[in-house]
Amino acid sequence: MCHTASITAAMASLSQIFLILMIMSSPFCYGGSRKELRDKESIGKSYTESSYVFGSKSVDPRRVLQLSWQPRIFLYRGFLSEEECDHLISLVDSGDIDGKKQLSSSEYILDVPDPVVAGIEERISAWTFLPRENSGPIKVKRYTSEKSGNKVDYFGEKTSSVSLESLLATVILYVSNTTQGGELLFPNSEVENKKSWSDCSETGNILRPVKGNAVLFFTRHLNASVDQTSTHFRCPVAEGELLVATKLMYAKKQARNDDESSECSDEDDNCGKWAELGECKKNPVYMIGSPDYFGTCRKSCKAC
Repeated sequence: MCHTASITAAMASLSQIFLILMIMSSPFCYGGSRKELRDKESIGKSYTESSYVFGSKSVDPRRVLQLSWQPRIFLYRGFLSEEECDHLISLVDSGDIDGKKQLSSSEYILDVPDPVVAGIEERISAWTFLPRENSGPIKVKRYTSEKSGNKVDYFGEKTSSVSLESLLATVILYVSNTTQGGELLFPNSEVENKKSWSDCSETGNILRPVKGNAVLFFTRHLNASVDQTSTHFRCPVAEGELLVATKLMYAKKQARNDDESSECSDEDDNCGKWAELGECKKNPVYMIGSPDYFGTCRKSCKAC
């Protein structure tokens, strides 16, 4: 009986020890595990509620809305941060970029090295899947009170033309809000509520200027033919001021003042060897280029 009682007491002690160990190892009692849980909760919260990080080059697909397939139009809510908008405004307000006055008192070409502008351009490339080398520099223009009924486009012309050579897409960045006007219209688009996309007097246009938003529309079909439905107009600014940045994306590489490699360079480390073997004459399209191809070894072939 004594032996049995001893065994029972020992088993009870072991059970108590095991129970204590279980409680101590529980995430509700272990400080490290509780901290880990808090960290996971904070990470999840920051992922869903965090605002755009200044200088980020990533694209958030949750903020992108597909508005139309004919033409292909996409709206990116909050593409630019407040800091980026303010930086672009400061470049325009300075009136002098890298010591050189830009186009006019109301339009500026940001074709000089600037880390913020470069970051915006890289994010545009990530969103559009078009390389930065195939784009022109960002142009910022200020619009103030304009004549009623006067429609212009973002190509700088009185009437829209989608026949610009090798133009693929246009990105419009709203750098500021406006009190009234400035809506983007696509009168030939095939959307259900077509009237709001073709009449400046209509309200509720989703393409109205909102600071930080970006609009992407393609001027060509997937087969590279011109998309006539991409003809667009901008309603005149009736009240207030509007700052808009535009970026044109092309089918081939564009010369850029802010890109040292665009002056004269090779795109492949083997260019020198290929040039010595006479490839510049044997394969001129690939080595030097053509109207539709920039050329891989322009420097080694002494074509620039």
